[in-house]
Amino acid sequence: QVQLVESGGGLVQAGGSLRLSCAASGVIFSIDVMGWYRQAPGKQRELVATVSSGGIPNYADSVKGRFTVSRDNAKNTVDLQMNSLKPEDTAVYYCNVRVSGRAWTKDYWGQGTQVTVSS
Repeated sequence: QVQLVESGGGLVQAGGSLRLSCAASGVIFSIDVMGWYRQAPGKQRELVATVSSGGIPNYADSVKGRFTVSRDNAKNTVDLQMNSLKPEDTAVYYCNVRVSGRAWTKDYWGQGTQVTVSS
């Protein structure tokens, strides 16, 4: 039922920008946190940025000042504006949506979108 559709990945030169978007559908319960994670080859998946239902963002130290996460609660979408991209940002980026009912939570994941930053 729940589906996450991601878009916006691609190839960009260092210093460039990309905007990732994720739309969640089929969500019956309220969405707690929406955000983005990434995984580079040979590395563990890591948090990039999240935003709570109250609009409070959380960023990895490596992207602070360069990335901006935002959400539209009416549309159940979350975007990630990525500026001043570095080769170290190259990874598969995954959209994450955490939904909650009463006294429980569940995470849903997108299929991932490749972001490649050339030097």
